[in-house]
Amino acid sequence: LLSDGWRMHQLQKHLASKDHPYHKFSTGSWETLETKPKERGLDIRLELLKFYENYSANLMHLVVYVKESLDCIQSLVESLFSHVKNTDQRSFKCPSQPLSAEHLQLLVKAIPIIEGDYLKISWPVTPNIQFYKEGPCRYLSHLIGHEGEGSIFHIIKELGWAMDLVAGAGSDSNEYSFFSVGMRLTDAGHDHMEDIIGLVFKYIHLLKEDGIHEWIFDELASINETEFHYQDKVHPISYVTSTVSSMRLFPPEEWLVGESLPSKYAPNRINMILDELSPERVRILCESKKFEGSTNCAEPWYNTSYSIENVTPYMIKQWIQKAPTEKLYLPKPNIFVPKDLSLKEVPDKVTFPTILRKTPLSRLWYKPDMLFFTPKVYIIIDFHCPLSSHSPEAAVSTSLFVDLLVDYLNAYAYDAQIAGLFYSIYLTSTGFQVCVGGYNDKMRVLLHAIMKQIVNFVVKPNRFSALKETSVKDYQNFNFSQPYSQASYYLSLILEEKKWPLVEKLQALSKLESDSLAKFVPHLLSKTYLECYIQGNIEPGEAESIVQEIEDTIFNTPNSVFKPMSPSQYLVKRVIMLEKEIKCCYQIEGLNQKNENSSVVQYIQVHQDDALSNIKLELFSLISSQPAFNQLRTVEQLGYITYLSLRSDRGVWALEVVIQSTVKVHVERLSNKYDILFCHFLLLTLLWNPRILHILILELMNSLRHSKAKSMNCPTRISREMSNRLLIRNWRNLKTCGRNLASTGERLKPELSSLIGSSPRLLS
Repeated sequence: LLSDGWRMHQLQKHLASKDHPYHKFSTGSWETLETKPKERGLDIRLELLKFYENYSANLMHLVVYVKESLDCIQSLVESLFSHVKNTDQRSFKCPSQPLSAEHLQLLVKAIPIIEGDYLKISWPVTPNIQFYKEGPCRYLSHLIGHEGEGSIFHIIKELGWAMDLVAGAGSDSNEYSFFSVGMRLTDAGHDHMEDIIGLVFKYIHLLKEDGIHEWIFDELASINETEFHYQDKVHPISYVTSTVSSMRLFPPEEWLVGESLPSKYAPNRINMILDELSPERVRILCESKKFEGSTNCAEPWYNTSYSIENVTPYMIKQWIQKAPTEKLYLPKPNIFVPKDLSLKEVPDKVTFPTILRKTPLSRLWYKPDMLFFTPKVYIIIDFHCPLSSHSPEAAVSTSLFVDLLVDYLNAYAYDAQIAGLFYSIYLTSTGFQVCVGGYNDKMRVLLHAIMKQIVNFVVKPNRFSALKETSVKDYQNFNFSQPYSQASYYLSLILEEKKWPLVEKLQALSKLESDSLAKFVPHLLSKTYLECYIQGNIEPGEAESIVQEIEDTIFNTPNSVFKPMSPSQYLVKRVIMLEKEIKCCYQIEGLNQKNENSSVVQYIQVHQDDALSNIKLELFSLISSQPAFNQLRTVEQLGYITYLSLRSDRGVWALEVVIQSTVKVHVERLSNKYDILFCHFLLLTLLWNPRILHILILELMNSLRHSKAKSMNCPTRISREMSNRLLIRNWRNLKTCGRNLASTGERLKPELSSLIGSSPRLLS
């Protein structure tokens, strides 16, 4: 009920034709599932059973993703699904668009729960699925949502009016769709909302005047084709669900491709959608707490306060005339589109990350791609800066420095992201980190630009003010986060040293000025050490060359503020060791008084990082997680959000049980339930069926077969080794394991076999 995403989505549905399915409240509540059906004399269970009659084999699709032979799969499918009857049901068709004339040319002003101003401009359009080979909406979303120079976003960002922008059309229906442009506004942007809307329509007018360009379509088609052919393997459950959805929307020959590869250049189709993005068909939604006291309506299900104003084409024409005068223009050809997708030759087989280079300024870990053979490389540069978090003031200053770096790079690096490169710069517990990944062809161009931006950093007062404002709101909005998220935050605050409370960081941020940040950054970078990791389609000599270039750029540039850090200043973050047989309880009131939920987090500290102990704990978690969910949620009905999971803080492993609900249960009673639950799990482990235990260990060891680095928490996919940051957080493991790291996987085999008495070949 307190999620602004759901609230605004339902408000949009509420303001649609009442006879269209889109208008309905599809989430469900006690009123819709109990009270109202009873008033109408309906038995909701009987209605559910009656609805089951709509299921028919001719309307259903099935995707099976297994390793067995086709004959085996056919036998499996026949045994499980042959009883599904074909009653020749007709598929349901929506009655075209859900918005009629009365629902268009509207400005809807709504009051959100959290702090922040959001603007969404929408039009009902012809679904892109109907012309998926031409991809008209994809072409337009690329241009309208572009973030490079000359774009809508670049102009309003430089004016300090917006923090982000997204554009595109939904693609889950053949009958109706909406093309939307959404953005997060600053306070100044809220005051210039009409100017921003005018600028959007001004850009649409530019697209009509300038015409459709075949080179832009061809460039996008090339990028999409490369992305499709070199995409990372997705999780099986995600793959089957997306494929079965494609079967509903596309002909058989397109099931595996869907709308991923537009190949037919059709300017008439693009112009058709462009004509639909008109002032006569627009609907505008603006969310802001500044509307409090000026709304006169309430959405019935979430009670969202809102008001409606008419927006005529004449008004929009006036807004266009007073829109910013900065020049809008189309993007230039993308210099980051990869040309060389060849694979590098690596003479020596390297199974584990190894130290390739070490100097007083940096250390390089290296691992070539010996398994997936894709033209991609991933680079991690940890900037260890001991002055980054010694106080709340330092922590928020470092955070804002990182935010500004990302902000400055956005216009230049946006093309790189479109072309299949990605980068991120974010805070770590010991400084900040730069990650770059994707096709190796143009990787060094992007990396060099990032390093130059760091070296030449200056504080731009207008961007400082905008990002500071956003950061303050983000801190304030933590009060509206879920109680279990707040509980997890307090747990980290208790366990970790130099973890500053948000209230102290908010106070420090509120007092921070641009000149103070300008003085802090040279101080921050005056003690720096680089820890680097390069993995993928790259030769060792090139990896060393990249790190040497980074050193030259940041340490050896004239007037550089970067200075090397002595080894004694290397930061080591630690966690409080909890004493055995002592229970500690920390209770605190939730930060959002309107949220009726409470949460309890049970944290059981187990051990410091150890390969075999980690595997045993993970196995115990696999055995226990489903029974925990069943007991706490289904049987005890203690809460809607309940789970048991592993947790690692600075290399200290623990089990965590989370419950969140409106049920008022005393903490001591819950603690007793936890104790009973874990006793049950321990007994369950001792009596566990060996065959099931075999399966669990096989599941646990599945990735170990491909990469024995599982023992140090390295995910098996190259991309995942970047994205989930497990390897990054375990840098100290890499350094302390040293030459013993390569033998860890082999050492685990007999130990794991002994857990179930199986032969070593089971784990080979």
